[in-house]
Parts: sequence; structure tokens; C-alpha cells
Amino acid sequence: MQARTAEVQRETLETRIRVRVDLDGTGQTRLDTGVPFFDHMLDQVGRHGLLDLEVEAQGDLQIDAHHTLEDIGITLGQAFAKALGDKRGIRRYGHAYVPLDEALARVVVDCSGRPGLVHEVDYRRARIGEFDVDLIHEFLQGFVNHAGVSLHVDSLRGRNAHHIAETVFKALGRALRMAVEADPRAAGTLPSTKGAL
Repeated sequence: MQARTAEVQRETLETRIRVRVDLDGTGQTRLDTGVPFFDHMLDQVGRHGLLDLEVEAQGDLQIDAHHTLEDIGITLGQAFAKALGDKRGIRRYGHAYVPLDEALARVVVDCSGRPGLVHEVDYRRARIGEFDVDLIHEFLQGFVNHAGVSLHVDSLRGRNAHHIAETVFKALGRALRMAVEADPRAAGTLPSTKGAL
């Protein structure tokens, strides 16, 4: 299988983003988003998804982190789609359940080419430290819209907001890892009855 890597840059009046991803990596990350908690969450995606992930972002954080996280989602989605290529021989679907102490999340993904997000998570409070939990949805929406994936994210239980968020991002990494893996039985075929994804 040829290298599945991509680098995408996005620049607007609000943000400057650079993302590099290797879908067949070892979980190495280099993250500098200006939002420390979000760096911690992206690190979970890389490490548990065995994705090599680099994200550099400068955004209008003096306003808040909304534009930065949304644009990181967009740029990561574009890089993911570019790295995935024609999708021949992949499993296409991935899922993961991840616990952390009292918290448990389930993430299911379909690399269908059709964007869709169901994000049913009660983070139990509005902020984790200085981080606004509403921005997780904005990041995920940007990602699915530009990666062309259908993503279902559910928190099945949990009390601690940090634990809940961390299970979501770990499960996201694991589900993506499963979905993009080469299926040895697929022999380079496209996993769709339509003949297109």
C-alpha cells in the first residue's frame, strides 16, 4: 500500500492552520493549537489511533477558541480525506468503546463519503478548566464535513467532564484506526455495493 500521508494548510482572517497526518503511523504527535486541553485531546486521537499527527494553529484566541477549533476540524478533515485516497481495500467501518474510570464512550465511524454527525454527549458542565466543551462539537462537525465520514459519538456514562471528553477522543482515535486499516480479504476492492465512496 502506498504512503497514506497528507499535509493541508488553511488560512483565513481568523486562523492559520497546518495539519499533517500519516494514517499508517505509530501515534507520534506534535501539537501546538494554543489551547492546551485540546492539544491533550488530539494527542489521544493520535496515540490511540496510531496516527502520526502534526497540528500547528494560530487563531483569534483573544476572542475565544471557537474559530480555531472549527478550522482545525476542517483542516484535519481535509488532510484525512486526502491521505485516505480512493479508499480501496480499507475496512471502511470502525467502532470503539473506551472506558476511563467511571466514564464510557462509544464512537462509530463510516468512511462513506457522506458527512454526518451525531454527538450525544453530556459533559456535565460548561467548562473543563478554561476549555468550553461546546467547542468539541464544532471541531467534530468541521472534521466530518471535510473528511466525508459519518460519525456517531455517544457517552454511555460518566460524571467527570474531563474523563468523559478523554474517552470520546480516545474512542475516536480507535474507531478511525479500525476504519482505515487495510482489510486483507478485500484485496484492493472498494467496500461499497455502489462502486463508489
